This record gives sequence, C-alpha cells and structure tokens, in this order.
Amino acid sequence: MCGICGIIDTKPHPVDQSALEGMNAAIAHRGPDSDGFYIRPGVGLAVRRLAIIDLQTGDQPISNEDQTIWVVQNGEIYNFPELRADLEKRGHIFKTNTDTECIVHLYEEYGDECVQHMRGMFVFALWDEKSERLLIARDRMGQKPLYYANQNGRLYFSSELTSLLLALPSKSEVHLPAIDFYLSLQYIPEPLTPYEGVFKLPAAHQLTLERSNHQSVNVQRYWQLGYEPKWTAPEAQLIEQLRSQLRDAVVMRMISDVPLGAHLSGGIDSSIVVALMAQASSLPVKTFSVGFEEASFSELPYARAVAEHYATDHHEFTLTFGDIPATISQLIAHFGEPLADPSALPLYHLARLTRQHVTVALNGDGGDEAFAGYHRYWLDPWANRYARLPLILTEKLVPALTRMLPNTKDNPVGSDLVDGLKRLEQLVAIDPRASILRWGSYFSPAWKRSLWREEFQALLEDRQAESFLVGKFEEAFAESFMDRTLYADIHSYLPGDLLVKADRMTMAHSLEGRSPFLDHELAAWAARLPENMKVRGRQGKYLLRKAFAGDLPPRLHTRGKQGFGVPLGDWFRGPLAEWARDVILAPQSQLDQWFESHPRQQLLEEHAAGRANHGKRIYALLVLGLWAESGQ
Repeated sequence: MCGICGIIDTKPHPVDQSALEGMNAAIAHRGPDSDGFYIRPGVGLAVRRLAIIDLQTGDQPISNEDQTIWVVQNGEIYNFPELRADLEKRGHIFKTNTDTECIVHLYEEYGDECVQHMRGMFVFALWDEKSERLLIARDRMGQKPLYYANQNGRLYFSSELTSLLLALPSKSEVHLPAIDFYLSLQYIPEPLTPYEGVFKLPAAHQLTLERSNHQSVNVQRYWQLGYEPKWTAPEAQLIEQLRSQLRDAVVMRMISDVPLGAHLSGGIDSSIVVALMAQASSLPVKTFSVGFEEASFSELPYARAVAEHYATDHHEFTLTFGDIPATISQLIAHFGEPLADPSALPLYHLARLTRQHVTVALNGDGGDEAFAGYHRYWLDPWANRYARLPLILTEKLVPALTRMLPNTKDNPVGSDLVDGLKRLEQLVAIDPRASILRWGSYFSPAWKRSLWREEFQALLEDRQAESFLVGKFEEAFAESFMDRTLYADIHSYLPGDLLVKADRMTMAHSLEGRSPFLDHELAAWAARLPENMKVRGRQGKYLLRKAFAGDLPPRLHTRGKQGFGVPLGDWFRGPLAEWARDVILAPQSQLDQWFESHPRQQLLEEHAAGRANHGKRIYALLVLGLWAESGQ
C-alpha cells in the first residue's frame, strides 16, 4: 500500500522537481516507510511506500532488466507468486521479491493487456522510455484512487486530491454541478471532482498518453461486470463453490510480511471474513471494532460474539460526540472533497486503533453489493407497485398523511415503518431505476431546488444525479431489475462513496485495508447467481447466509442488515447543535453564497424542535461548509 504521483510533459521539458517533491510529501501518510523518484526530461514519477511485502528490497520505482520501463504502484497484486513463476519461465529476471516488479515484466509480455492478468487492488503508473508512453491503470472495483488534471501541456496525477492541487499551476474553480451531485448522492461520482478540469480515473479504466505523436490523454475501460448467463447448478453445489471462492479470496489477502488483523463490525460479511481467517491461521486473529455510547447504535455485542466464538485477540473503541469536530476536520483534509457518509467518523478512529497493533486489516466491504444485502433490493418491487397507483393517492393523499406522522429518532436499523412511510413521496418523484436515490438521498429534487439561489438554478441540470444512475442501470449486462440495480450500485455508490471512505480513513493512519468480497473473480461469480440465491422474501444474502451458517454464532447468521449507523440526530439536537448552526448559517460564507438562507434556517429549527429528523442533512451541509472554508 502506497501513494503515487507524477508530472508528465508532452514535450521533454525539465520537470519541476520541487513541485513533485511537494506532491509526494503531501501523501507521506500513505507510505511512511520510504520515498522514491524517477526523473527524466519531461517525466517525473514519485512514490511513498508502506512496506507490506519484501520489506528489504521492495522500494519503488522499480524497472525492468534494462531500465527502459519504470513503474510506481499503490496497492497489492495478490496473485503475484503465480505471475512471477510464469514470468520467470518466460525468461524474465527479477531483482526483488515484491509484487510491483511483476507489473513491468507483464507489460513487456502483454503491453496494455497486462492488467488483465492482475488480481488485486491497485493503481500503477508505468513509463515506457523507448516509446515515450505513459500507462496508468486502476483496479476493477475501484479500491485504489487516482486523480489527474491537464494544464499547460502537462499531465499531473496523484493518489489524493490535496496532493494534486498543490502542483497545479492554475487554481481550479469549484464545479457547481459536482456540488449539486453531492447534495443528491452525498458524494461526487467519478470521473468528476469538485473542481473544473480535475478528474478521477474511473474504476476498471486505463489512462494512456503518448508523447511521440503529442496524443492527448486517452481513457478507456478494460473490464466490465456481467450478470448473464446465470448459474444453473444445484444449491448445494453453489454453496461449495461460494465457500471455495471466498476462502481463496481471504487466504490470498493474508499474504503479508507485517502483522495483520481484521475489522469486525458485527455484521455478517466481516464476521465471515474473520471466521475464514481463524480457520486458516494457527494464531489468534487480531480483531478490531468500534461502537457508540448510544447502545441502540452500537454493534459491539455482535462483534464480541464472533470474537469470543473464534477466541480472537479483540480490541474495541467507543466513539463519543466530543471526538466529532476535530475528526471532521481530519476527514476533510484526507478526502480533499466533500463526502457526507457519517460512518467515516467511526472508521477513522477504528483505523487509528487498528494501526497501533497491525499494518494490514481485512474487512467485509463489498458483500452487500455482491450478494444483495440492502433492504431496498427486496423493497424495490413493492415501491414500483406503489408508484403505479393513482396519482391522487401517491402525490396528494399519502404525502399529506405521512407529513402528519410523528417524527422518529435516529434509527440505526433503517427499516422503521414511519421513516419508510415518510419516504413514499420521494419514491414516486424519482425514476425507479435510480434505486439508491429514491431510498438514500438526503435531499430530494424539491429540497435541492429550494436550497440553490435563483442565479444558480439555470446552471444546473435538474435531474443530473437521476440521469447518472439511470445510465448505469441501462448499461448493465443484465436482464432483471435487481441485477441492474446491483450493477448501478457497484459502479456508482461503491467506488464513489464506500471505497473512498475505506481508502482514505485507513491510509490516514498508514493502515492497509483489504477486502476479500471485492475480489473481482468472486464478484463476477456472484453476479451470475440467480436472484433467488440473493434475495428471498424480506432477507438478502440468502446463499451467503446459508453457506456460512455453521461458521457463525446462531444469533448472527439470521440477523438482518443494520448498517454503520451514527447518532447524528441526537448530536445535532444536543452538544453539536450550536457548532453546526454557526457553520451552516455563517454570513458571507460559501454556503451563504450558494444557498438560500430560509431553507437552511428552517431545517435547523425543525430539527431542534423535534418536528423532523434532519440529522443527515445537517451533517451534509456541515461537511460541505467546512470543506468550502478549508480552502481545498
């Protein structure tokens, strides 16, 4: 696990070495063990290394035998032992024992197709001196990040946005459509960033630049998840295949020359990972969990049950509201862009605790998207039926009745009847193909229109987030509504929110996070499962639960989805209310320039009075306001 950055000039002009060094220093937390540079006329590559494999000789950049191909990498190639054995048979000579060196030799053999042979999480930047050509590739699921910008005939790139912005000759203006996306999705989807002319390399994409013919940057997809044809094997056979696939994915991610453990949330996915680690290890697995003082939000009892079941070396952290203001400032610094997923707060502290004991931690990320774990996957068909009822019911009568219902407190389970009923108005207002927007958006289209000042309304596409998600839904190689929804989530919410959160919060503490459920071969296998192997009745992950029922404590394998809830509503009615109000209503602030004052004031007053639970909306505006103030 590392951080990489670089500057490539379309002509062989000298590279600004001080700018490159500044970019690299800004990502030192991603790789505190060493740094490295490759500098030639018009080319500068840099890396910060967190040593995981081959501690003695694995420093980067790494070259091929005649030093004409150079590479820097962030991440891990898990199948590197097999790749190395094959490459050595083909005559390639290795000088290290690291996974990164496989990349240059794979490129010699296969060119840009080298990425097809890699199984892992990665972003690498490779410079071919002979052809004066740059190749950057990002892993299939989007676990590792890459930002880039083209200015004044130079390409700048980095693992983190803050690092990239340091080197750009011209300050980029805020991109308002990206801010509008944020209000809808709570994150800014790739390839966009909050700045004009600054982009994210999408997951499963390659970027190339050829200096010889002054070719501009070219970005292309190299892999796509497919949901057809469906597996037809009997259930018992599918269970054996699943157990084998997931066991291999876990064991492969336990290869390390440094101590490793696991994040244990109390949910089924991370619990299965810990179970498989314990079965594969001769020593107790080190496990780490985070909870809250508010008992209804804390999953610590479930995590302890798994820890006790497998006699792990277990560690816990309890998050309190007093940790929040300073933590949010740290989050903004590491994200470099607004992201309103409040579960980043406990994850930041969990990663800090974990790093005190280990350097690598496995987790359960990706299980919900692969095996249909969210409630909305089984709720969608019911919502679609409701949306077809007469408009007098769905647009008039029902919304009027639900507005009269009493407010509910924060609900970590996410299936509270009243909260669901209050969402009915939004369900019919949004295209059903944009499932996550219907069920999860903090700000409905009507909310957003009331927020933006009139002078900005004409600059923004009214339904851009909806169109974005519908586009993902429609491009899926799938037949069913649910499979198309899963595809859309894996190509939007997963890389745009969950994996951004996971990467930045772990790397903030120089901790490598590994996700067995995001193994692309496992994901491709799971995609082809029939729907009834994913969802049955009102429960998701049918086959996953059945396959590992005997490996988990009885109270856990039948437990429903809870999610990483955070007691925002209580915090913003109590100890954090004044702080949030000062930021969101600050005169002459960026929020004040973008948004009308009345809806912001109304939102805070309704929440304080208990007439509505606006905790997540307040958090989103607070994060946006603090990000804007930070001058990122």
